[in-house]
Amino acid sequence: MVEMKVEGLTLDPLTNMPIIILKDLAGDKALPIWVGYFEANAIALEIEKINTPRPMTHDLLNNIISSLQAKVKHILVTDLKDNTFFAEILVIQNGSDMTIDSRPSDAIALALRSKSPIFVEEKVIEAAKSLDLPDPDKLQNQEKKQWKDWITSIKPQDFGKI
Repeated sequence: MVEMKVEGLTLDPLTNMPIIILKDLAGDKALPIWVGYFEANAIALEIEKINTPRPMTHDLLNNIISSLQAKVKHILVTDLKDNTFFAEILVIQNGSDMTIDSRPSDAIALALRSKSPIFVEEKVIEAAKSLDLPDPDKLQNQEKKQWKDWITSIKPQDFGKI
């Protein structure tokens, strides 16, 4: 497992989909995770410390966990299958650990709110280097090359916070 932090959010240059950029603590490895707009918004609100008038879904989940005298121990991005990332939320309550299946975007949004560590399995970082192209039938050869070049050369410092 590699501990990582949210470096920021950006948009995919080809699809305009939001990407969460995770960076390891040493700054050597970066992991892009494509998410939806609502999920990116939930993460951006927490990164920028913007308070909403009412609790958002991830605030609610964090409040429920706290109300149950439980704590988010950490979140873990566990796998990458068919261009889909998988994650788990590890919660501890009364000395017992519970593992909860989650989308990485939800787990990351909760980790930010609960000030919990974010971990990624090493195999996920390696697998992400060979992600399939989005809509490969629609991309021309030059675009395919640009996409692969962009993915393989991505560096944490290439991205800023929103």
